[in-house]
Amino acid sequence: MSEMFNDLLRGLLAPQPARLPEPDARLALAALLVRVARSDGDYAETEIARIDRVLATRHGMTAFEAAALRRDAEEFEKQAPDTVRFTRALKDAVPYEHRVEVLEALWSVVLADGVRDEEEDSLLRLVANLLGVNDVDSNMARKRVEEGKA
Repeated sequence: MSEMFNDLLRGLLAPQPARLPEPDARLALAALLVRVARSDGDYAETEIARIDRVLATRHGMTAFEAAALRRDAEEFEKQAPDTVRFTRALKDAVPYEHRVEVLEALWSVVLADGVRDEEEDSLLRLVANLLGVNDVDSNMARKRVEEGKA
């Protein structure tokens, strides 16, 4: 594992995690997208493609850059701490309105394969809570994605 991953993991595992710098926040978000996609045990091509599109759009990346970030995130996600610490670090790094956008991105990955799985729903409820996003905003984010408005 690279030194970058080690530094980020140390930061996430610290008793009082510091605010993540932008490159680390990007990797943490990408890894959370991967974790959600993997949560149902079926890491589908449609989900992978959706993650790449989310990363490219959100960060102004080329398709190649987004795919490279996703591949790094796949490796990082395997080593990342439990979802609670991982998500709280993102909460500290991202303003509220952008956390709602993060939930939209997560819902778009969950719904990319056309199946709402119980494990994915459960994980999204946990992540929304850990991100400090209220139930109303979380449900609205899901509905926007379902309606193609996000």
